Amino acid sequence: MAYNKWQEYRHRKVAESVLRPEHDDVLLKPTSRPAAAVSEIERVEPVFAPPADEDESRYATNAAPVEAEPEDIPPWDLPPTVETSVPEVHEISMPEPVVEPAPEPVAEPVIEVPVVEAPVMPPPLREPVVAPPVFAAHEEAPAPEPVPAELLDPRLEFIVSMELVEPVSSRQILQSQRDVLQRVSRPVHFVAYNERAREWIRLRSDNEIPVRRLRIGLQLVNRLGPVSDGDLAVFTGAMQALADELMAVADMPTSRVLDQAAEIDRFCAAVDLEIGLNLVSRGQPFPGTKIRALAEAAGMVLGLDGMFTRHDDDGRAQFSLQNYESAGFAADTLRTMTTHGLTFLLDVPRVDHGERVFQQMVEQARRFAETLQGTLVDDNRQPLGDAQLDHIRREFIGKPQATMQSFGLPAGSPQALRLFS
Repeated sequence: MAYNKWQEYRHRKVAESVLRPEHDDVLLKPTSRPAAAVSEIERVEPVFAPPADEDESRYATNAAPVEAEPEDIPPWDLPPTVETSVPEVHEISMPEPVVEPAPEPVAEPVIEVPVVEAPVMPPPLREPVVAPPVFAAHEEAPAPEPVPAELLDPRLEFIVSMELVEPVSSRQILQSQRDVLQRVSRPVHFVAYNERAREWIRLRSDNEIPVRRLRIGLQLVNRLGPVSDGDLAVFTGAMQALADELMAVADMPTSRVLDQAAEIDRFCAAVDLEIGLNLVSRGQPFPGTKIRALAEAAGMVLGLDGMFTRHDDDGRAQFSLQNYESAGFAADTLRTMTTHGLTFLLDVPRVDHGERVFQQMVEQARRFAETLQGTLVDDNRQPLGDAQLDHIRREFIGKPQATMQSFGLPAGSPQALRLFS
């Protein structure tokens, strides 16, 4: 717009400078006398006398011959009424001009100038700015991916879905039906969608986030057996109360939950094995200080459960060492305690690559036996040789874990850790 205004101003100035006259036009200038009196105006034409040294013929074309005047009277002192021989002025005068009425004065002349469209400059090139998607009030953000099976598996959990209108604190959700859910004998898992991280996470009491998409799963089976009808009724009632509190709709599956739980429990019973290698003394008891030194050298850590446990790089338990006798290990009693036996344990469904881990456990058990002067025996206190150990590895570790793999629940997976707990 500014550029167009400037162009218009520039063209106006050019037009004014071209059309404005630089001197007065005698034909257009108004006179104080009428046009008819022009021929009657007394005019005195001056007589130009050529210099003496110049030829008078130069002026022949400019004036007619004039009769001689008395020498004592100058030409300019003649009376105005004296007629001369010069041809009458009106015979050679210009035609009477037609005096047109003068234009009315205006404050500012308005000059019509053809409008010349100014060239439109293209806008400067700019990098496109990619803004984050904005959803209108009536629109919703794209639905997230389904909940990963590592968090909730429809085969293993009875899952209730809730979509909240307004975000609610995760702490409020966990505290809402806490007292009621404590009466359920099976684990209950709360999973929510983290809008910032764009991923599903398990809700914890020490991590508070706003929640709009919520999934709650009742675990159908653990090592205590399948879920009962009473537990299912308590859970569904708690979920309906939670939905009413959050002003949401609880979407519950309609499958036969109890039959599904019974089927999973039968599968778990077929593969739920724990392999133990016993190390017994030959006479002298094992001192606690030596047990602790050997365990720590093997990368095992004493836990609150009274056992030394070895973990992999991801923090998952591989195998454990416990007292063959009833008393557990404790940091304040190891210095004075003694025992006549130790037991190495491997939980088959909870350990990934069980056969390899079993071989590592056997090597550690033999190192303990050599240092403590003990013997490896089975549950019947029969010595274990290489043949027996190889049979245990193939039949009681390899085959059960292959069965779990075919069922879609690999040993050591998050689903297996929930089931066999």
